[in-house]
Amino acid sequence: MQTPEAIIQAEANVDLGEFKTKPGALTEGVVERSASIWKNEKIDTGDWEASPGSFPGKRDGYSEVAFITAGRATIEVEGQESRELVAGDVFVTPSGWAGVWHVHEPIRKHYVIINS
Repeated sequence: MQTPEAIIQAEANVDLGEFKTKPGALTEGVVERSASIWKNEKIDTGDWEASPGSFPGKRDGYSEVAFITAGRATIEVEGQESRELVAGDVFVTPSGWAGVWHVHEPIRKHYVIINS
């Protein structure tokens, strides 16, 4: 049995590219950038950053597990209590999830997307 090659990527070395305007942002001037570190047809993992402001989020056809590495945000989901996320927090947004991000200070997360 052949063992697949391991991919090792240091968090600090991930080049996220240039910031781009966040589509659908509720606050003017919100920008984001991201880079996939590794993916196949079922899983995608990488890093994402966004500037302060508010924007909607939705998970259709995939779930996400994420680890906040820097910054602070509050996520609102209709009918549920708001959740504050800070560096060190891990959270899951399952397929079908919809809510609004309120980023209070520049935020960065490492994500794992699992396609349904």
